[in-house]
Amino acid sequence: MKVSLINYTPCPEKIIETSARLCYSSDNISNVCEKTKEKSDKKFLKNILDRGHHSVLEHAVFTFGVEGISRACSHQLVRHRIASYSQQSQRYVKLFNNFTFITPPSIKGNKEIQNLYQNIIKNIQETYKKLVEAGIEVEDARYILPNATETKIIISMNSRELLHFFTLRCCLRAQWEIRELAMEMLKLVKKVAPNIFASAGPACIRDTCPEKKGSCGKEKEVKEMFRNLS
Repeated sequence: MKVSLINYTPCPEKIIETSARLCYSSDNISNVCEKTKEKSDKKFLKNILDRGHHSVLEHAVFTFGVEGISRACSHQLVRHRIASYSQQSQRYVKLFNNFTFITPPSIKGNKEIQNLYQNIIKNIQETYKKLVEAGIEVEDARYILPNATETKIIISMNSRELLHFFTLRCCLRAQWEIRELAMEMLKLVKKVAPNIFASAGPACIRDTCPEKKGSCGKEKEVKEMFRNLS
């Protein structure tokens, strides 16, 4: 999996702080902008987050380039509706020259099962190629492609939606692949907006686990992991 932060709102914490200060100021916008410090006010931003004034977070947008995830992962990803996605098309892109696939760790850990898995994938690759070479449209040949097929996707989310995304997908109960993706995305945004994402991650690092009886039971370890995340 390769995840990169390919674009983001310049000075994301500054625009969030400026937007929040305007809400409580009688001054005009240009003066509020001038008064906002070049370096974000950590205490002020924390106060805004703690008070639940999260609409201002929507002014900062982050765009990620993601490669090496499966279609199974991207299907989960696009369920997060307050975001924009551009994904490599299986309708227009012929994959038989570069048909890579994702192997789950549980399968990699069993040599016999891994061989079975790889053989099935190989059969699909060969069949897909034969269908395309026989004149079947790529948009129809793709029907046999598995969820394991590797895909590439560009994602844009504002910081409010990212915080929600991290709450759900950084949880140990999230599926392993999208959890790995979320963790990589979080590491990247913490570098450019450390105050906004200081407490980002699963719900248990800020409060008790909402899963109740379905909890992973590792809240202490999870809190320690996110405390040291970089």
